[in-house]
Amino acid sequence: MTQALARFGDTQQRLLRQLLQAREGLGVEELCERLRISHNAVRQHLTALTVRGLVERAEPRPTGGRPQARYALTADGRELFPRNYGAIAAALISQLHARMGEAEVGAMLQELGATVAATQAPLNTGDGMEALARALAQRLDALGYEAAAARHGDDWQVEAYNCVFHGLARQHPQVCKFDLAYMEAATGRRVHHMECIVRGGNVCRFKLGPEPARP
Repeated sequence: MTQALARFGDTQQRLLRQLLQAREGLGVEELCERLRISHNAVRQHLTALTVRGLVERAEPRPTGGRPQARYALTADGRELFPRNYGAIAAALISQLHARMGEAEVGAMLQELGATVAATQAPLNTGDGMEALARALAQRLDALGYEAAAARHGDDWQVEAYNCVFHGLARQHPQVCKFDLAYMEAATGRRVHHMECIVRGGNVCRFKLGPEPARP
């Protein structure tokens, strides 16, 4: 079971898997038969998943009579299921490292982090470092970092409990440059990597500096 799917009950997990296998969607009756639950239960689960943006109405199937409503996974719904990008990414970075060298790969990852941040909406930073740390933590949390703002003395920092590049970063530590460049571009501040899971830390912890990010 993937971590994303584990947030759902057993019936909703089975329903999501049935829709994953049916690219054109399924009707309520079909879901009743496959899940062996009532029409009312199916509709309740579909409503809950639709509200969360994971399921949507699909084009009805022509039957010669009244069109039969069908339901399908949205793009967000499909993202609940695992994607094994790690092996491909590791092989790609190994090839780039062999051809370009460590410094060039590091520079490329920094540029990529800044580019990704530029494609997203500006952070709602409010006033002060606390608001900035909370806004950044919320953005990272949405990306799967399981992040939260935390106060350390007079500093507001961001702690990430899940290194999304963990396996990749163990082989290629320069991958962390992507994270730093992304956060600096998102906040406009220098970001200092205070603790790292890959290097034995309990969390990945980032301190937001008062000075502007590096150009």
